[in-house]
Amino acid sequence: MTTQIARLTSRALIRVSGPDAKPFLHNLLTQDVETISEGQLRFGALLSPPGRLLFDLFIFGEADDVLLDVAAERRDALIQRLSMYKLRASVAVEADERPVLVGWNGAVEGFAVDPREPALGGRRYGGEVETNATEDDWQAHRLTVGAPDPTADAPADKTYPIEANFDLLNGIDFQKGCFIGQETTSRMKRRGTIRNRMMPLEFDGPAPAFGAEILNGDLRAGEVLSGRDGVAMALVRVDRLDGELTVDGRAVRVRRPDWLPPIPNGATPSEG
Repeated sequence: MTTQIARLTSRALIRVSGPDAKPFLHNLLTQDVETISEGQLRFGALLSPPGRLLFDLFIFGEADDVLLDVAAERRDALIQRLSMYKLRASVAVEADERPVLVGWNGAVEGFAVDPREPALGGRRYGGEVETNATEDDWQAHRLTVGAPDPTADAPADKTYPIEANFDLLNGIDFQKGCFIGQETTSRMKRRGTIRNRMMPLEFDGPAPAFGAEILNGDLRAGEVLSGRDGVAMALVRVDRLDGELTVDGRAVRVRRPDWLPPIPNGATPSEG
């Protein structure tokens, strides 16, 4: 299978630099930043104080700085929010104009392995790299693997990170100590079962509208999120997946990705 490489114009970079860069981010994000090494890539998020997703991001260690790979449409908003938290910390937060590249279907030299799931390939920031695929190709591959795109699938401050599978995709370090929204996130983990999860939804034909209701008989079983012909991401009730599911009268089926643990008795574990 030919390795594919694409540039993601939907993603953009923020550079956080200065003596306090790592501890500053470490105290805010769901991921351990203090121990990140040069060339290492981690996945995480900035949450609201009540524990809902505000920004999904990748964290990349450089020699002296930390790069944040974020949704391009939300980069300015994240820079503004980080600047608000800065107070007296010795850090600089600024846009970095290097491109975001992804490679999949085989190892690619110079690409850091995607920390969520190896099948997603790797990511690279900057450099002269020839592309042979489009961002649309990448989105199709992402849906095949079954990984949500939190920016597309989870409107800001509406979704809990565990509902978007951050606990199963290495997006939360529960051992690192405090971060914004930790109390709610840790409480959901301790309970051991999650009511809603994002999972791929398969069907024939074009994707239903964003927000379309998924029914199990007369019971609401979830809603459709972003998608394309044949497959979409959906937020589903894990206790209502048995039986015939429909959207707008059309038969649909939920597919459990390989990386998602089995769902026992209508519940799903909060970590793999």
